[in-house]
Amino acid sequence: MKLFHASDLHYAPSTLDEVDRCFGFAVDVAVGEECDAAVITGDIFDHRVELHSPCVAALLRQVHRLAGHMPVLILQGTFSHDAPGSLDVFKTLAGKHPVAGADRICQVLLTATGGWVVSESWQGEFDGASPRAIFSCLPSINKAGVAAVCGTQAVGEAVGEHIHNLLTAWRDSNEAARQVNVPTVVLSHGTVSGSITEHGVPMAGLDHEYTVGSLFAAGASAVCLGHIHQHQEWEQEGRRVAYPGSIGRLHFGEVQPKGFLIWNVEADGADCRFIETPAKRLVQIEFPGAPDMDELKTLAAAASDAHVRIRYVLDEEHRHGVDKAAITALFAAAAEVKIEARINPIQRTRAEGMYRAQTLADKLAKWCEVTQTDPAPLTERLAVVGHKDPEAIVADILGETRREAAA
Repeated sequence: MKLFHASDLHYAPSTLDEVDRCFGFAVDVAVGEECDAAVITGDIFDHRVELHSPCVAALLRQVHRLAGHMPVLILQGTFSHDAPGSLDVFKTLAGKHPVAGADRICQVLLTATGGWVVSESWQGEFDGASPRAIFSCLPSINKAGVAAVCGTQAVGEAVGEHIHNLLTAWRDSNEAARQVNVPTVVLSHGTVSGSITEHGVPMAGLDHEYTVGSLFAAGASAVCLGHIHQHQEWEQEGRRVAYPGSIGRLHFGEVQPKGFLIWNVEADGADCRFIETPAKRLVQIEFPGAPDMDELKTLAAAASDAHVRIRYVLDEEHRHGVDKAAITALFAAAAEVKIEARINPIQRTRAEGMYRAQTLADKLAKWCEVTQTDPAPLTERLAVVGHKDPEAIVADILGETRREAAA
């Protein structure tokens, strides 16, 4: 079976141009490859959106295009992205092939005629059906619900334990399918311990949904995952676990290719090909201080058609010393330029009791005490400022300067 696998589309008004271009490219490839079925493993939306939003219409069009050529199965993603009930509208799409949504733990059978049969419980009973493939679906887990039962301290361990037990329980049905030469696939949305994020950070710790070992314990030929935005895969005895990564590039700092997977799934193993999408290029430039215009000129030459973000750090008194218009002009060939300055505020130390001081000299002495400054030279200069005109002060300074030069 040839399977199209995409994930983490993140459709939203602010991301529509990027993700629809990339997902449209992916759909074209899936159709051209004549895939037998398509799966989308969660986070189809970036956040809760209104049904009349243009991004919803755009996503429906792309899924409808897919359904014109192959059966489509969509998995529930993170609840903050795919709001509960957000998959329901896709189940009503009328196309040449059906669209199914998995928003609960279940098994879904793909029939020989291209239909979907969704189990009533976590495990399927498909008596009399002619299976083309079996998909075991584990949507995003609501950890808040687990925490309500197990407590917040034990929630990570409890989730991992229950998921491992579920995956192991699916082994028998997957093994039975293998005996009659039926491909088996696990679909899930979550974090594999040890996986790498799109920013190169390893996901270490005990609070992630599963380990690579627990996923292979399901005994499926292929495990199609979503949630992590960087493509990566693991292999064991011909079976394979893989993230396709996000379909587009949405955050500065993402430098790895973006794309989707084309799987070849057999009863006893699977392999996959990563295909890159035409995601936009993001360039991030950071300076620990003021921006270096010479360096920016060099970088601008290689940033044609890219989306550029320039960050720098300045003390508050120098905040107006950067010519943002000149920087923008350097990157005229870029698709977009964002200039972000982090301003270090001036820190002022309050001298307790200063307001009770009677004279300016007393206030100065209090300030010197708080700041651990020698008061003698400052008190002397304060007396000069208080009793002489500015012209006389300047004349004295210039006279002393001349005497020092003569000496």
